[in-house]
Amino acid sequence: MKPKIISLNVGKPAYIAYNGKTVSTGINKTSTAERLFLSATNFDGDGQADLKHHGGPDKAVCVYCIEHYPYWERELQREMGLGAFGENLTVTGLTEPTVHIGDTFLLGEAVVQISQPRQPCFKLAVKYGVPDMPVKVQNTGYTGYYFRVLEEGYVSKESRLTRLAADGGGISVEFANRIMHHDKENMDGVRRILAVTALSASWRATFEKRLVGMETDTKARLIGE
Repeated sequence: MKPKIISLNVGKPAYIAYNGKTVSTGINKTSTAERLFLSATNFDGDGQADLKHHGGPDKAVCVYCIEHYPYWERELQREMGLGAFGENLTVTGLTEPTVHIGDTFLLGEAVVQISQPRQPCFKLAVKYGVPDMPVKVQNTGYTGYYFRVLEEGYVSKESRLTRLAADGGGISVEFANRIMHHDKENMDGVRRILAVTALSASWRATFEKRLVGMETDTKARLIGE
């Protein structure tokens, strides 16, 4: 299927009540028909509440696939409006098994690159009132992913979304999710992911730490034998 933008979604952080507390979140996005400038860090009119874990150069644009919406509508027994997962771009034709970390795309006037899968956080639980929602998303692999911006420019819902180049490392978003969340002891998989130069700084740090731990455990076992 030819990649296409279904919806362009933006929104500023707002305070909402959750478990007796007030939480600031930018997860509630609104679909817009406007032509927006995409800078190195985000779209005009968009924002994130937790800048430690969201936004910034490696996570300028959050992408989610419309193909997953029917599953979540069945799972949650509710209709999912566009931007339901706090994504900036709701797209079709670019699911997690078919795209790779490092793939580059023409997005309207901008050029973007996949940097990492989206790491589900508790704000999804806040939005839907489902405490284990982040784990549900993680376990399905329907996480979405992030674009970093290589060239800034204007983007609209009607903009073209065209893959310019696939990364030679061949690390799909699906594979990266599996190694991060499920096949955690796969040392070869970790090394393959770390070999991708386009990998985000945060995921690189996590995998480097994990690799050191696995190598230390392996050496300890060999010494023990």
